[in-house]
Amino acid sequence: MPRPIVHLIPHTHWDREWYLPLGALRARLVAMVDDLVALLGREPSIPGFLLDGQSALLDDYLALRPERRALVDDLVRTGRIDTGPWYILADEQIPGGESLLRNLALGRSFAVGPGGSPVIYSPDAFGHPAALPAIGREYGLRYAVVWRGADPGHFLGKDLGWWRAPDGGRVLTYHLPPDGYEIGSNLLVDDGALPGAWARVREAVLPRAATRHIAVFVGADHHAAPPDLASLPERLRRVDSTVEFRLTRLPAYFAAVEEVAGPLPEFEGELRSSYGYTWTLQGTLATRAPLKRQNGAAELLLTRQAEPLAALARLWEDGSAAVLRQAWREVVSCHFHDAICGCSSDLVARAVTVRLDDATHAGEEIVRGSLQAMMGHDPDLARTGGGAPARLAIWNGAARARGGVVLAEAAFFVRDVLVGPPGGRVPRQGPGFAPFTLREVASGMVVAPQLLSIEPALERRDARRHYPDQDQVERVRFALPLPRSLPGFALRLMEQVPGGAEPMEEFAGAAARRVWNGRLVATVEAEGTLELEEPVSGQRYPGLLRMESELDRGDTYSFCPVAGDRPVTSRTRVRPVVRAAGPLVAALSWRGQLVTRVPADARRGGRVRWDHTIELVGDTPALRVRVALDNGAKDHRLRLRLPTGLTRGRVRAGAPFGWVERGVVRSRRPRGEWPVATAPAHRWVAAAAGRRGLALFAPGLVEYEWTASGDLLVTLLRSVGELSRAELPSRPGHAGWPTPTPDAQCLGPDLVELGIAPITAQELDAPARLEEIWEDLFVPPLTRWERDPTSLPVPPLPSVELEGAGLVYSACLPGPERGALELRCFNASTEPVEGAWCLGLPVVRASRTRADGALIAPLAIDPATPTRVPFTAGGREIVTVSLLFAPV
Repeated sequence: MPRPIVHLIPHTHWDREWYLPLGALRARLVAMVDDLVALLGREPSIPGFLLDGQSALLDDYLALRPERRALVDDLVRTGRIDTGPWYILADEQIPGGESLLRNLALGRSFAVGPGGSPVIYSPDAFGHPAALPAIGREYGLRYAVVWRGADPGHFLGKDLGWWRAPDGGRVLTYHLPPDGYEIGSNLLVDDGALPGAWARVREAVLPRAATRHIAVFVGADHHAAPPDLASLPERLRRVDSTVEFRLTRLPAYFAAVEEVAGPLPEFEGELRSSYGYTWTLQGTLATRAPLKRQNGAAELLLTRQAEPLAALARLWEDGSAAVLRQAWREVVSCHFHDAICGCSSDLVARAVTVRLDDATHAGEEIVRGSLQAMMGHDPDLARTGGGAPARLAIWNGAARARGGVVLAEAAFFVRDVLVGPPGGRVPRQGPGFAPFTLREVASGMVVAPQLLSIEPALERRDARRHYPDQDQVERVRFALPLPRSLPGFALRLMEQVPGGAEPMEEFAGAAARRVWNGRLVATVEAEGTLELEEPVSGQRYPGLLRMESELDRGDTYSFCPVAGDRPVTSRTRVRPVVRAAGPLVAALSWRGQLVTRVPADARRGGRVRWDHTIELVGDTPALRVRVALDNGAKDHRLRLRLPTGLTRGRVRAGAPFGWVERGVVRSRRPRGEWPVATAPAHRWVAAAAGRRGLALFAPGLVEYEWTASGDLLVTLLRSVGELSRAELPSRPGHAGWPTPTPDAQCLGPDLVELGIAPITAQELDAPARLEEIWEDLFVPPLTRWERDPTSLPVPPLPSVELEGAGLVYSACLPGPERGALELRCFNASTEPVEGAWCLGLPVVRASRTRADGALIAPLAIDPATPTRVPFTAGGREIVTVSLLFAPV
């Protein structure tokens, strides 16, 4: 019988920032890579060293060692340094699906061989989404390495299996042993200790081997390559002659396995349960929740505004690709699992906030410039012009036509703000706000706005060839009905017309404790909860939005309840205030507070205050909810409870490129890490049975719990003060280095945006409909007001609309050449769908591609309908289409 072959895979796991900030760990990285480069130069027998699957480490190294660029490039090109496919080893449950694809795109900056690393290397992420195999295949990745979250039962106790994505595609997956990626570091001992060390490693890896090829990762957190690494195989041969030992690159190990592997276990779905095997650490989903909300807002800005607007506005000229790429680099660099999970020092969390701020401001600049270009506005010419009526640009960022009510802001000039020595300058004066209506430039149709608020503000207008123009203004928030349906990705211009008028049509209203439109009635109950009613079906949902606090003695990794504690709720009677009475927008707000229970050693309890605002815009089927928090309490978990009245029913939650169905997690508290009842949801989570159901929507990620009694709980905050605590009943033992994290108490103000809508089981079975409701809530038509507009000619721009029941728009990106676009969607249904992209301009070339640009197949275009590109999407499949428009 052939001898087992142990593939010793040298590596380091490098937490780019964790208990120490980036600067400290980067200094240590330089020393580690210096030693590695020297070792590889001395020892040609070492085939390669795995640099943790994240090319950001080489960016960090070369930022300080630029003179070594050629040497490093050569080591990467020959495979002596294995890097990628990721830019950052992300937590894969918190970023959106498009962010994971951008992560892989940036990882290609240091490709290993032609086409890059073929392995989805994820040795320490705290769980994995069901779509990860499909996401990897978009970059040609055929293999995967996982640890946390993977149930050994999926692999039938062996080390290999086929992980199948929702679309049916699969990747060959290696499951790390319970000791994880650091098991081989136990072999880095002297000759006297090596027999015992190998015996322990052998016992852990050989019985679970599915083939004669066995992977043993040699390295650990922040470990440099040992200087005697090249001698390790020979030293082990002297200890155990029944096994063949090889230093191996990870791709070579998978190639050897694939060649001899017989039938292997096959499994599907998300990987979030490795309890009893290794820590799963699902408590991080709500740690530093405000940071996660900031990340979700940045992702939403880049994917749904900056990228598509840059792609359209610069279709026929050089675009904003460099700025977009850097903005994505800033966002993706925040996704390292210890950073975005919040299980890091406060210094790291603050640095993440700064990077997300930088990316957000870059995205806003792209949006501003793109909208100005699309509306023919030149800020430099506007300085010398003046006198033209103000214009409002309305851009529909959905790949479908939309009508209804749009929210916008206008600025009315009051006074110049002079900067610098005034000299003889006299500030201009203006009249400020005056009643107005809006006229559509193309059709001449006039609409009247509903004024929502008028506030004093400052406005700075920038131009490339002038100093900023800073003004005192009156900022007016208003709503207006679209006079005509607006095609997908189309821009419409409205012009200010002096004089007020009554709005044309009544959509919504508010009075006392109630807001309503034709679809929903929301009533504020006496103690500050909410009843939502659907008049047509007669379904009522009382007791929504109840705020609850419970003690949390855990750390940044794990929630830990306090024995005997029960949630504290607010029972204060509230008095709602009408913020908008209709006819286009109706809104109420009210205030509440609760005093939390605190651990016995605390001197006094903490207080949590909030302002709830509910809003109905037009005839929307969803209620908008804003929760302005002021958290004054420590060591607690704050959640919103939404009773659905469903004792039976199915629950689905949005996920990267699709959805996942989950049930109730039954409470059990075994020895070791306790399974959690909470789970992640991207964009929405919904429960329904028959004609009754409720969906909750959020801009990005939320943590939720579904209870056996039919309640949906949404986590707003976890307030904790230690990176890691040792003796938690819910997770005995330290998960990280003990470090105080006072910022993780999340004290002070925060804003949470949500949406609520009644649904039916039929809608739950059609997730694309839930995606549309989410889109209307959090990707409404985008507006821009220009006080002194210019009207330069602009080239014709395409509209973009997606056909096909069940298909969900995902991305619009600039193509590799002028006149090119890349469009992506996913099929939310389990059956194949015949779809099409409908454009406002003729297309001369189209093809199915992967996300990395690799050609799958050309797409035929009917000469009679050159603005329509048909394609077929398999069940749950991600589909990328690259197209080129005819020159204009």
